[in-house]
Amino acid sequence: MIHDLNIPGSPSTPAIQSDWQAGRLSMQGDSYPENSYELFRQVTDWTEAYLARASAPLALDLELVYLNTSSVKAMMDIFDLLEDAHQQGREVGVTWRYDSRNERIAELAEEFKEDCSYPFAITAMQAAP
Repeated sequence: MIHDLNIPGSPSTPAIQSDWQAGRLSMQGDSYPENSYELFRQVTDWTEAYLARASAPLALDLELVYLNTSSVKAMMDIFDLLEDAHQQGREVGVTWRYDSRNERIAELAEEFKEDCSYPFAITAMQAAP
């Protein structure tokens, strides 16, 4: 049995939650960990297992604020897994919410979206006053 992820965030790592029953994987916060491979390996393993064993759709909900180069690479790997699944007829999708004042993350999300043929929504959130 694959355990759901519930990784608390830190100043340099995103909070990560997964819900196998709901078909949902969520990440929030900054991502510039010392070892992004170690952090994202858990996410990649969970995603691969879900796509291999579950038949329900998979939704990836992101509220990432900043990603360093190795985190960008790790996210590309996850998006590639979703793309492969989509090409095989699986229902997958990404929703990326970002602070409307953070144009750099919006541009990054758009770059990721260009390589994906599955639903990929990018939504600006109004910043809290």
